[in-house]
Amino acid sequence: MAPPAEGSSSSATPEQEGEALFEPVAIVGMAGRFPGAADVDELWRNLRLGVESISRLTPAEMLAAGVAAELIADPRYVPAKGVLDGVELFDAEFFGFTPAEAELMDPQHRLFLECCWQACEDGGYDPRRYTGRIGVYAGAGSPSYLLAQLLDRPDRLSAAGGLAVRLFNGSDFLTTHVSYKLNLRGPSVAVQTACSTSLVAVHLACQALLAGDCDLALAGGVSLRNLYREGYLFEEGGVLSPDGHCRAFDAAAAGTVPGDGLGLVALRRLADARADGDAITAVIKGTAINNDGAAKVGFTAPSVSGQAEVIAAAQAVAGVSPDTIAYVEAHGTGTALGDPIEVAALSQAFGAAADGRRGYCALGSLKSNLGHLDAAAGVAGLIKTVLALHHGELPPSLHYETPNPQIDFAASPFYVNARLRPWPAGEAPRRAGVSAFGIGGTNAHVVLEEAPRPRRRETAAAAGSAASAGPHPARPCQLLVLSARSEAITSSGVPI
Repeated sequence: MAPPAEGSSSSATPEQEGEALFEPVAIVGMAGRFPGAADVDELWRNLRLGVESISRLTPAEMLAAGVAAELIADPRYVPAKGVLDGVELFDAEFFGFTPAEAELMDPQHRLFLECCWQACEDGGYDPRRYTGRIGVYAGAGSPSYLLAQLLDRPDRLSAAGGLAVRLFNGSDFLTTHVSYKLNLRGPSVAVQTACSTSLVAVHLACQALLAGDCDLALAGGVSLRNLYREGYLFEEGGVLSPDGHCRAFDAAAAGTVPGDGLGLVALRRLADARADGDAITAVIKGTAINNDGAAKVGFTAPSVSGQAEVIAAAQAVAGVSPDTIAYVEAHGTGTALGDPIEVAALSQAFGAAADGRRGYCALGSLKSNLGHLDAAAGVAGLIKTVLALHHGELPPSLHYETPNPQIDFAASPFYVNARLRPWPAGEAPRRAGVSAFGIGGTNAHVVLEEAPRPRRRETAAAAGSAASAGPHPARPCQLLVLSARSEAITSSGVPI
């Protein structure tokens, strides 16, 4: 079915919606590193312009990375990857690590620690001054640095000792290192559910906030498969693309592409965030997680019923009608099996619109831009969707031309959003869903809503004074505030 006309919005009324079972959670800060994007702002610029950030690697790059010439020459070898730049850069001194400790530490841990600091800064919170409890919920990919870089250096491992190697590389210690270095006193929980890890972490962080375990939570994930510019060997029937492009929901879809990256969101209870005047980017209305169990053809296969149940559960917890949701950031791996199952599950969870509408909800997949970020995939999709809500635009899902013949879009609520579209405000707030499904069957779904309008916090007296004084005159100078951990002195003696 053709996408709805630009400017169209949901027709559902509040009377059609249920009672929310979930106190809303505000997203007050974000940070991340992605292929082709050093931060969240650059990610949004790339997304709205339809940039594919999957690198096409040269033979020279792959040879330098240690890939055998015979493998590079194999026609099945695909020279593509979502590459993360600057992985080797880490300000060890800033976080109090010695050079030897930094060398021993998995780059996933290094980058994650940096992004936790950046997410706090983005939210306007200094961990050392904040009097509330800050929790950390996150997971990492496989410890490829240990396997590829450290194990072939027995002298280095012997000098460091077995415990140190484990502390600086084990996924158990990803979040607790952050809590130690930033003096965070809330729960510090490592999460591991494969591809759904970071969205499960967001769910757990929300639950912790609502239970009072913490007052601010950092949630997300990181995945660095290796530090090298190397491609992969295509296998017929596997999950990886034969040509290095992810064509989610397209007739030519044949798999995804490996990618590296990380993302984090800073979360607070909405009531607290509004009371304190936080800059709220979006609101989490509801979350849910489950597992497929044995209701599928194999351990690695997806399940329609499992996915449909987790999506419907998140909507029920949020108390929202499905036909008020205008966008879903799909798991969208672009596989022959996964895409049809995902749309079937979404269609089952959404059901028929009360007014009989079809094709009113856009679908997109970040994997078409960046590749599959594994443990960081869910939070990356969440960040993309938060940015879309914040900016009022739907960025294009790439490489979509012809619908997958196994997907009956015409009879569903969905269409694939293949170009940049305005997402205008309507009578009801903009809403979206985000899915992440892990190998092994742990599914997660989040229902998002655009941020509420800021409240005016002036007192009546201040408002009256401002009214009598009139508008502020234009200021000839503006104060630019800078902060840093270390102080440098200019030649004039002024700290900079």
